[in-house]
Amino acid sequence: MKIKFLAADSLGVRSMATFVETSDTTILIDPAAALGPRRYGLPPHKLEKEALEYSWQKISEASEESEVIIVTHYHYDHHSRKRNVEIYKNKLLLIKDPNSFINRSQRWRAYAFLESIKELPSEIAIADGKELFIGNTQVVFSRPVFHGEPKSKLGFVLEVFISDSNKSFIFSSDVEGLLDESQIDFILRMKADIVYLDGPPTYLGSKKMDQLLHISQTNIERVVRLVRPQFLIIDHHLTRDLNFKAYFEGFNNFITAAEFMGQNPNLLEARRKELWNE
Repeated sequence: MKIKFLAADSLGVRSMATFVETSDTTILIDPAAALGPRRYGLPPHKLEKEALEYSWQKISEASEESEVIIVTHYHYDHHSRKRNVEIYKNKLLLIKDPNSFINRSQRWRAYAFLESIKELPSEIAIADGKELFIGNTQVVFSRPVFHGEPKSKLGFVLEVFISDSNKSFIFSSDVEGLLDESQIDFILRMKADIVYLDGPPTYLGSKKMDQLLHISQTNIERVVRLVRPQFLIIDHHLTRDLNFKAYFEGFNNFITAAEFMGQNPNLLEARRKELWNE
């Protein structure tokens, strides 16, 4: 199995776009990237816009090699209904159910997305709670789990497990640091070699953040102890905070998507104030 993180917050944009190549198939997960519209009261910097264009280029290139595309939920850093929709042409598209366990905003976005790409995929299938095999490659989807803390107003997402005879991989989608037992249960049950987690959104600095961070730290420590992954990758919401490493400094094998790809983290959004002052 080969894993490429095409775009990520540690690579300069809001994204978890991931390409997985197994011995049997090629899979593209959440093929989109976006920029935070405002940060520190500032719009995206030129370097962020350049990173966004580069990310879309990588996503488009990976789509040409992909047989399967997965969309875990309908936020714009995980799917797009306007840009590069041709990436879905002739693909098997596996999607979060647009009608069940979904909030009003994502329901509308899902409808608009499916309308915009309806003639393109070779097949569209709802993935919630499903398992399928492509040759010897196993793909398992969680049932819908909260986008963040329990009863989150942001809705639900799907976690994804992919395994071949060589390696296994968990894609957590937007769990925001593992704050609910349903999010954790899927990861503990699948026991993947490589775990890709969305970390807690510490950059928001909400009144509850200390409590949520403690829950996240406790739950991620539990995953490390019980799963013992070869690689623990934490990124996305967490790497919108310049001090992200400090929150998990006790996790010796914790790396970002950028570091997994052999690069230094490039936290452009978190550096936006600095960039505009240069």
